[in-house]
Amino acid sequence: MRRRSRTGGEPAKTRRKAAARKRGNATKVAVRRSRPAGRETQVARLTRELHEALEQQRATSEILGVVARSRTDAQSVLDAVCQSAAQLCEAYDAAIWRADGDRALMAAHHGPITQIESVPLVRGSVVARSILDKRTLHIADVQTQADEFPLSSEYARRLGFRTGLYVPLMREGVAIGLIALRRAEAQLFTERQVALLQTFADQAVIAIENARLLNELRESLQQQTATADVLKVISRSTFDLRTVLNTLVESSASLCEAYDSTIWQPDGERLLLLAHFGPISVESLPIIRGTVAGRTLLDGRTVHLADLQRETKEYPESSENALRWGFHAILCVPLMREGVAIGVIALRRIEPQLFTERQVALLQTFADQAVIAIENVRLFNNVEARTRELAASLESLRITQDRLVQTQKLALLGQLTAGIAHEIKNPLNFVNNFSGISGELIDELQDTLRGIPLDDNARTEINELTDTLKSNFDKVLHHGKRADAIVKNMLQHSREGSGEHRVIDINALVEESLNLAWHGARAETQGFKIKLKQSFDPSAGGADVFPQDIRRALLNLIANGFYAATKRRAETNDGDYEPTLTASTKNLGDCVEISIRDNGTGITPDVKEKMFNPFFTTKPTGEGTGLGLSISHDIIVKQHGGSIEVDTEPGEFVEIRVILPRVAALLPERS
Repeated sequence: MRRRSRTGGEPAKTRRKAAARKRGNATKVAVRRSRPAGRETQVARLTRELHEALEQQRATSEILGVVARSRTDAQSVLDAVCQSAAQLCEAYDAAIWRADGDRALMAAHHGPITQIESVPLVRGSVVARSILDKRTLHIADVQTQADEFPLSSEYARRLGFRTGLYVPLMREGVAIGLIALRRAEAQLFTERQVALLQTFADQAVIAIENARLLNELRESLQQQTATADVLKVISRSTFDLRTVLNTLVESSASLCEAYDSTIWQPDGERLLLLAHFGPISVESLPIIRGTVAGRTLLDGRTVHLADLQRETKEYPESSENALRWGFHAILCVPLMREGVAIGVIALRRIEPQLFTERQVALLQTFADQAVIAIENVRLFNNVEARTRELAASLESLRITQDRLVQTQKLALLGQLTAGIAHEIKNPLNFVNNFSGISGELIDELQDTLRGIPLDDNARTEINELTDTLKSNFDKVLHHGKRADAIVKNMLQHSREGSGEHRVIDINALVEESLNLAWHGARAETQGFKIKLKQSFDPSAGGADVFPQDIRRALLNLIANGFYAATKRRAETNDGDYEPTLTASTKNLGDCVEISIRDNGTGITPDVKEKMFNPFFTTKPTGEGTGLGLSISHDIIVKQHGGSIEVDTEPGEFVEIRVILPRVAALLPERS
């Protein structure tokens, strides 16, 4: 059983341990109190530096992560760099500037101070001086540097900052921009902070360079793809100029970040719109030096302006249009062919921002492709026009040859008929004359035999023989006269005309032919009766024809109409039917139409197919030779280059329309 102490009932051993611990703690406190104060400051400093290094590493890691995630989005990286730089360097304001022409443009910012969007690249600005001299500037109080940096000193007083640290963004020995830190108090940044900002500057350059290279690669691929697409369109639509040009303006506007693209082509004193993509369009522009497009065409050189609205003196007309339509930047490239401008392609932007060199080069490529497309169509149209000319010449030559052959055929037919008349007419007359004389001699023989006593049987036999002889001679005479009529008919239809073509009034020619046919029919046919109607167009005018031949063709057509109407009248035994023939003319511009319509028997489809064939006729034997319509067809179609149209209804009517050209320059003279 353990003994307890008098003071608390605890064992002695336990009390001794507690006392020892108390003495040890007292010793530690004494030792701690005896340490020097400098060591505690060093530990705090090391701890703080370690913390700062960890923070810097963390921020750098985060920025590198942003760079990795946003290779084509430099803005995200620049924003992250500004935020981290301001936080880690204990600045309330951080900014990144990009050099652009004669100014530095704000690219990213972190902090409460309202920023200036851009500053001029002049030595009176700390930002500009750092970029121009390619060196870091660290100024304790910018407000006091009015002599060295008047612009920046004014900005510092206006915006309320004092200390500034400016580190240029260097790429291949060239300052492409700047990163800046500012403090409201006049307190320089530490060496570690300066080194850290230089690290951030390098990361910003990497981000900008990555984005630039990737964007250039993407733009290059887009341009190559667009160029390939345009070339495909050109190859597929070689002669469809509108499709090619529409593709060019749409692609150029898209790839060059323009809201409007146009292609113009000169026509006289104006530029005419060939293709357009965008919201604004006009049909034409004057070719004058006061317009950008006109100047581009006249000078044959590219015009590139950042703000056309300010170019009131140089380009007054275009500047007025820019103000009216609300655009600023414009790029015009001439379409050059063999050193001559044949058109203009133009891009416009709403904002006053020049196009990049790559975009200018791309538009020049599109201009070359537009020239190729226009040239292809021009050459094709020239070849096509030349082909049409050659085809027309060949057709004219063929028509001339056909008409010459037809004229020669008519002349040969006339000569042949004259020869037939000469060779056949005399023996035919001999047959006809002696047949008639023989018939008369038989009558005399019969009269003589009546005075001679003969028995009845002999007289009867002699009378039968003489009657038979007389009948035979009458038949020979009848068919001889028929043959004579055929020869006369052939001669009438085949004789040569005057041999000259001339312009003659069509209405007068038709009226004359109608009267000749009517009087001829009345003289040949007893009881001939038909009603004539005339419907002549007063503007029918004249035509260059062989009048004698056209008159002959019209006489044939009118005679056939008389025959058909008279035949129907005979078939109806008069009745209520009234034979009628109508002759009319109509002005068809380059041609004139002559129409002959009768209300006779009409013609069937099978007859219509053969009605113009030589020697085809539906008239009874002895009433027609089948040459009238055939010769009329040759005169109208082959000799005069006209046409014949037939409209008919069997048992009702026939209408024949003759269409003659007015100009007969290709008609050959007859020999």
